Amino acid sequence: MPPSYCGYLSQYTHHHLVVFLLTFFSYVLLHASRKTFSNVKVSISAQWTPSIQNDSIPAFSPSQTWEDNRLFADEKQATLFLGALDSIFLFSYAVGLYLSGVVGDRVNLRYVLCFGLCGSAIVEFVFGTLTEWLHIYNIYLYCCLWVMNGLLQSAVWPCVVAVMGNWFGKAGRGFVFGLWSACASVGNILGAFLASSVLKYGYEYAFLVTSVVQFAGGVVVFFGLLTSPKEVGLVESETGLSPVEADSDSHRPLMSDEEEEEVQVCSRRFPSVQQPDEPQEESPQAIGFFQAFCLPGVLPYSLAYACLKLVNYSFFFWLPFYLSNNYGWKEAEADRLSVWYDVGGIIGGTVQGLISDFLGKRAPVLAFSLAMAMGALVGYSRSPNDQVINAVILAVTGFFIGGPSNMISSAISADLGRQDALRGSQEALATVTGIVDGTGSIGAAGGQYLVSLIESRLGWMNVFYFFIVMTGGSIVFITPLLVRELRALWRDRWAQSRQL
Repeated sequence: MPPSYCGYLSQYTHHHLVVFLLTFFSYVLLHASRKTFSNVKVSISAQWTPSIQNDSIPAFSPSQTWEDNRLFADEKQATLFLGALDSIFLFSYAVGLYLSGVVGDRVNLRYVLCFGLCGSAIVEFVFGTLTEWLHIYNIYLYCCLWVMNGLLQSAVWPCVVAVMGNWFGKAGRGFVFGLWSACASVGNILGAFLASSVLKYGYEYAFLVTSVVQFAGGVVVFFGLLTSPKEVGLVESETGLSPVEADSDSHRPLMSDEEEEEVQVCSRRFPSVQQPDEPQEESPQAIGFFQAFCLPGVLPYSLAYACLKLVNYSFFFWLPFYLSNNYGWKEAEADRLSVWYDVGGIIGGTVQGLISDFLGKRAPVLAFSLAMAMGALVGYSRSPNDQVINAVILAVTGFFIGGPSNMISSAISADLGRQDALRGSQEALATVTGIVDGTGSIGAAGGQYLVSLIESRLGWMNVFYFFIVMTGGSIVFITPLLVRELRALWRDRWAQSRQL
C-alpha cells in the first residue's frame, strides 16, 4: 500500500467510522424505498388494467376494483405511464438537486438530510400504501406525489457527499468513496429483498415496509450525524492534521497535474507558524451556482454522467420488468435476480476507485470501463433464458456500468468540489455534487420515457442498442479530460525515467 494510504489510515477516528456508516445507510434506505417502485411495476400495472387482461391481481382484491377505478385499457398503456412516472420523478429530482446542492452549502447539512429522508418516506407511504388502502386511483395524484418525492429525495445525495468530503480528504478518496458509493447498490439489493418478501400480500405492503424503515433512518441521522470534524473540535493531535493542512489537502484535486510531496505536508506541523486567525475558517463563503458550473471538469463530467446515468437508471427502473416480461419469470424471481447487477456495481466502484488512486487519475479508468461496458451490453442483450448465465453476465455488466457511475457521482464529484480554483471558498462540495448529479438525472429522466417508447414500438433489442450509443456518448464527453490525464501520466513516467 502506498505511503499516502498508510498516512491517511492513521488519521481515522471512531467519528470517521460513524459518519461513514450513517451517511452510507442514509442512502441505502433511500434507494431501498426507491427500488420498491421498480420491483412492483408488474403488480401495479395489473392493478391499473382490466383483470381480464392479466392473471396477476391478488385474489383478495375486490373484483370490481378495475371497473370503478380503471386507469388504462391495457398493459401497454400502463407501461407507458410507468415510464412517464419515472421521467417525472427524475426531472423533479434533477431540478431539486440543483437547488438542494446550493441550500446544502448554506444550511446545516444534517437538517436538510433529515428533511429529505423523512419527507420522502411520508410521500412514498401515501403514493403506494394509502392510495391502495383507500382505493384512490388518480393519474394526476400519482404525478403530483412523484414530483414531491423527486424534490425531497434530491436533498439527500448532495448532503451525504458533502459530509463525506468534509471528513475524508484527497488521499485514498477513490477507494473510500468507491466503497462508500456502494450504498446505492446495497439499497437496491435491500429494496429488492424487502419487496419480494412481502409482495405476496400486495404491492402496498412493499411501500409500507420501506417507507417506515426510511423514516426511522431519518430520525437516527438527525440525532447522530456529525457533518464536520469542527463539530467535535478535532485538532492536530487527534487527526494528524491541523485545520489549515486539512483544507489544503482537501482542495488539491486528483485531476490536477501539479503534485506536491507528502513530506512538505507533514513538515508543516506547528499551527503557530500558520496564520492562526484566518477569516475563511470562521465563516467560509459558499460558491455561486454558475461559478460552480464553470469550474474545470464540471461540465464534461456532468454531460458524461447524463449519458451514463440514463443507462444505469434504466437498469434500475426496468430490469425486473424486463426479466419478467422478456423471459416469463415470476416477479419475485426477477426481483431477486436483478440484484446481481448491483453486486457487480459494488465491486466495480470499489476496484475502479482503488485503481484510479494508484494511477493518480480518474479518466483513463472510466474510459476503459465504459468501453468494456459497451461489449457487456451486447453480450447481455443476447443472454439465453437461463437464470445462472443471465446472473453472471448481469454482474459483469453492473461492474462496468455501475462502477463508473458510482465514481462520477461520489469520488469525482468530491474531487471537483475540492479543487485549486476553490481555495477562497470551501463551501462548494454540495453545489458541485448537485450539478453533476442533477445533470445526470436530466439525462436519466428523458431516457426512462424513451425506454418505454422504444420497447413498445421496436422491442427490447433496440433498447439495448440505445444503451450502447449512450455509453459511447459518455466516453466522448470525457475524451478531452482523458487526453489531458494520459499526457500527464506520460510526462510523469518520462520524468521518473530521466531521474533514474
